[in-house]
Amino acid sequence: MKLAMRHSWKALLAAILTLCFAVATVSALTLSSAEGYDQVASKSDMTTVEEVGVEGMEPIALANVDDGTYRVTVECSSSMFKIEQADLTVKEGKGTLTLTMKSTTYPYLFAGTAKEAAALNDPAKYIAHEENADGKYTFTMPLRALDESFPCAAFSSNKEMWYDRNLLVRADSLPQDAVNVKLPDYEELEKAAQDKRIAAMQKEQEEKLAAIAVPVDLHDGSYTIEVDMTGGTGRASITSPTTLTVIHGKAYATVLWSSPNYDYMIVGGEKIEPRNVEEDSNSSFLIPIEKFDEPIKVIGDTT
Repeated sequence: MKLAMRHSWKALLAAILTLCFAVATVSALTLSSAEGYDQVASKSDMTTVEEVGVEGMEPIALANVDDGTYRVTVECSSSMFKIEQADLTVKEGKGTLTLTMKSTTYPYLFAGTAKEAAALNDPAKYIAHEENADGKYTFTMPLRALDESFPCAAFSSNKEMWYDRNLLVRADSLPQDAVNVKLPDYEELEKAAQDKRIAAMQKEQEEKLAAIAVPVDLHDGSYTIEVDMTGGTGRASITSPTTLTVIHGKAYATVLWSSPNYDYMIVGGEKIEPRNVEEDSNSSFLIPIEKFDEPIKVIGDTT
């Protein structure tokens, strides 16, 4: 079996830059014509939405927190919503959260979704900012529980529209003696959530690879085969012989590079992630075999 590798180069074309500039200009003109507070940002208007908290977290009611004011850590679903400082005040089982923002982009927040805020279209019903001694915008809102995600829409004065945000106050950011219930092992929760994500990704990749691999007249098991590579820069090589694995009548070859810097390969149009997880170990991939004794075109991407 021969593996032919080619490298792809990215180029920025002046035509693309011109087109992007024109589209951005039209969007800006459209937004500037919006009036009031009834506009909601679409998915295309937003950056990547991140999950807050960890799967397995349970809400901790503020009735379990001693009265006082605490500096806390707040997770947010958007990197554009930059919180400089967060303070939680608890009194008789009820709490208020004060956020100090890094910028003055958001004049209003709303304790709910962007759609709900836009439907009101009334500044009197929003959480208006206050300026502290440093000229920073601060917002104060009620908080029901720790370790619980809650919606908090933010109105952008630049874009003149509401953006959905999810916030979560971490219970482990309070002093240990301030919380009167046992907190979970957050490291264990994070590890379990990561393992679950990895397993889901591996299953998805295996299903994609199985669709590419062709049936072979071999029993399920492991075999040794020769492999050769042509093309590329010549600075990296692959190990030969290598292992051929047959699973459910389909063949997959292990490709072990002489370098740890290959972060993915593309075979049959599908992106394949490396299988090794040890730090500094050479990059290893399990790729589907489309045909034997003929070149298979692959792309190897290096960091």
